Amino acid sequence: MIISRTPFRISFFGGGTDYPVWYEKNKGAVIAATIDKYCYITVRYLPPFFDYNFRIRYTHREETNKISEIKHPSVRECLSFLKFKRGVEIQHNGDLPARIGIGSSSAFTVGLLHALYALQGKMVTKRQLALNAIHVEQERIKENVGSQDQTGAAFGGLNRIDFDSEHTIQVKPITIHSQKVKNFQDHLMLFFTGFSRTASEIAGEQIKKIPKKEKELQRIYEMVDEATSILNGSSSNITDFGRLLHETWVIKRSLTHKITTPTIDEIYETALKAGALGGKLLGAGGGGCILFFVEPEKQDKVKEKLKNLLYIPFRFENLGSQIIYYTPRE
Repeated sequence: MIISRTPFRISFFGGGTDYPVWYEKNKGAVIAATIDKYCYITVRYLPPFFDYNFRIRYTHREETNKISEIKHPSVRECLSFLKFKRGVEIQHNGDLPARIGIGSSSAFTVGLLHALYALQGKMVTKRQLALNAIHVEQERIKENVGSQDQTGAAFGGLNRIDFDSEHTIQVKPITIHSQKVKNFQDHLMLFFTGFSRTASEIAGEQIKKIPKKEKELQRIYEMVDEATSILNGSSSNITDFGRLLHETWVIKRSLTHKITTPTIDEIYETALKAGALGGKLLGAGGGGCILFFVEPEKQDKVKEKLKNLLYIPFRFENLGSQIIYYTPRE
């Protein structure tokens, strides 16, 4: 039996520039961090006592004889990609639900690939894990997804991730003093808006409009440099990070009308009035989780004003996808 543990992520800047349709012609970059909320995947070879070959447990239950009969797209394509011949049992558990903007689908794919490689007796690098997950999601499943979630889930940590036209991905850890990291985290508040969304549909709208939104996306890309400077600068004020988040929120919501809703706008404005300096919807938008940058002394007021939303405490994590249990059986 193999168990992988793969972190979810929160993104700060650069979202939209990690779509291949953008960075194949322009440079892309994001700043994102993985958090201490995880996706767990358990896999083992299925014992030969059943009248099916594949047993999959997630929000649904599947029992099939052929890989091609599996309905879960990531499970089907990961097993096919790794050319599994023997029957396999797969079970998924997560600390947070799907479709809330914290990169859960990519964490699932990364974690599943990691566990399946281990089941085959293979060790893979974080880079190979990220690139293979990107291939599965973008080329095999044909999802409307970028390339940051798979990379972040595989590598872990607080990173600047750069993408270029050669499909080269560079992961650059943001190396700042531990006390500054703590101060940064202490300014972040995460809430669940109360409703989920299908990211691929919203991302599809964004991708269609990329040719008409080059100015906005170029500005989103430039903000990654500015945010990096704020985090690395000895003289910069960390609150500038929050104000920059607000600027990116204004730009992002102009990319497509599906980014936000009147309810989300009301949540955002309520948080600003209560003291938040800025914030953003995580993921493609339309719902899910919303992140705010709030000075610690004002957080109680923000919590009170948003008391109808689920508050999600979190901390950064630095390990990325890990095999946490390994007992192979032939």
